[in-house]
Amino acid sequence: MSSRGLWADVRLRAAWARQDWAAILREYRRAAGLSQRGLEPLVGLPQPHISAIESGRRQVTSAELMARITEGLEVPDELTGAITRSSVSDWDPPAELRDRIAHSHSQGRTDLRTADWIGEVLAKHRRAEDEVGGRDLWPIVRSQIDAVTALIPHAAGATADRLMLLAAEHAHWLSWVAWQENRRGPALSWIDLAHGWATDGGHADMASWAQRMRAHYSLRLGDPVRALRTAEGARHSGAQRLSPAAEAAAAHQAAMAAAACAERDRARSLADESLALALQTPDEGDRPGWLYWLDPLRARLQAADTAYACRDWAEAAAQFSDALPDLRERFPRDHAHYQARFEDARQRA
Repeated sequence: MSSRGLWADVRLRAAWARQDWAAILREYRRAAGLSQRGLEPLVGLPQPHISAIESGRRQVTSAELMARITEGLEVPDELTGAITRSSVSDWDPPAELRDRIAHSHSQGRTDLRTADWIGEVLAKHRRAEDEVGGRDLWPIVRSQIDAVTALIPHAAGATADRLMLLAAEHAHWLSWVAWQENRRGPALSWIDLAHGWATDGGHADMASWAQRMRAHYSLRLGDPVRALRTAEGARHSGAQRLSPAAEAAAAHQAAMAAAACAERDRARSLADESLALALQTPDEGDRPGWLYWLDPLRARLQAADTAYACRDWAEAAAQFSDALPDLRERFPRDHAHYQARFEDARQRA
């Protein structure tokens, strides 16, 4: 594997985001399958020095040593400026991102190799929720969105539209992490950017998903009426037809909001619709990348979640019981959430 390919590893990128040099060396060696001696020629340090850094007996403090390690490990361009351009404290979207989008669709040719690489890395970030916290990766993804939006003023037509989708996917990810960190205002700002960019680029599935996330936020903030209105909007995102998976996600969110509004018959109908739509795309390749998780198992769990929200305790307990055994290994954090709901539903049934 090339050195650049190694830097798609999420644990390695998280170590870089923390500027934890001991972890950077350890995670690089793990990803590359190298011993400490195998790392010697790359960073220009003898094995005892590498061992001292990894064990914490020696700190990396000099700019010269940092530069040597950075160059030797061939850290990608979008990472080398990540720490100076952004930090975890920079939660709000900066104005220059909007400026770059405003100048899109000019004439010109854009090399998409950087965008392809960043898209590949973002896909790995999505799958690392249980392994690496989003907070650690925040500066890295902020740097990635800088790299993506910097390409847009030089792009045109379908290329610009493709970059708009990638920018929207990053904005959605940043919104979700900000929400998890109780940064409500920035979370809403980022999801609004994601929706606008997706709409401008003609990407109905992502525009719908951003609205669906807005509905989720409203529901969590205790406003089910607004959540239901927004989720219904996500189900009919413009003139372009949604994919079954995107429509399923929007229908599920509408079902949860309807249940919170005490419209239980409507919620049950939406849940049935959501499940039927999700089962149309059992293969991951047929779903948008950010819905990689919406397989038949998760679709059944969403149906159980709606039954739980409707206080159909016996049905919810039965549905959770059927699906939970297959979830533990694949999504341990989600397993804990659904396990708690199953136990509660079983007690109430």
